[in-house]
Amino acid sequence: MTFDDRLRQAIERGQRRGEDTAREAKAKQMTEEEFRRLHSQHRLALSDYIEDCVRRLPNFFPGFNYETMFGDRGWGGACFRDDFQTGVSRSSTYSRLEVTVRPYSSLHVLDLAAKGTIRNREVFNRNYFERLEEVDIDKFRTLIDAWVLEYVEQFATRT
Repeated sequence: MTFDDRLRQAIERGQRRGEDTAREAKAKQMTEEEFRRLHSQHRLALSDYIEDCVRRLPNFFPGFNYETMFGDRGWGGACFRDDFQTGVSRSSTYSRLEVTVRPYSSLHVLDLAAKGTIRNREVFNRNYFERLEEVDIDKFRTLIDAWVLEYVEQFATRT
C-alpha cells in the first residue's frame, strides 16, 4: 500500500467520522414535537400553580374575582376588582393581577408573564423566560410566588 492509498483511507475515515458526529448531533436535538410536548408539560404544571396562588387573593381582599386565563394570551389566572367611589364626583378604579405562561413559539422557550394594576395604574409588568431544554420549574414557581406577594403588598399599601 502506497502513501497515497493510506492518505485516501485516512480522508475516508475522517469523512465517515464527521458524518457519524453530525448524525449523533442531529439525533440529540429535540424535534419540534418534543419541544411542544415539553412546553405543554411545563405549562400545565405552572398554570395549576398560578391558579393555586392567584385564586387565594379574594380570600384576603373581598371584592376580587378570580378568572382562569387560557388562549392566545397564555394560560394562567387573574384576579380583578372594580371599585366605585361616590361623593362629590363619582369615579371608578380598576385593579388586576394577571400571571400567565405564554403560548408555545418557535423560539423554544418557556415564557412567564405577570402584570399588576392597582387603581388604574400599572404597578409592574414582569417577564421571565428560559430555553425549554434548560427549564428549572422551581425557579418559575419561586417567581410566581414573588410576583403575587409583591402585588399583594403593593395593593395593601394603597388601600
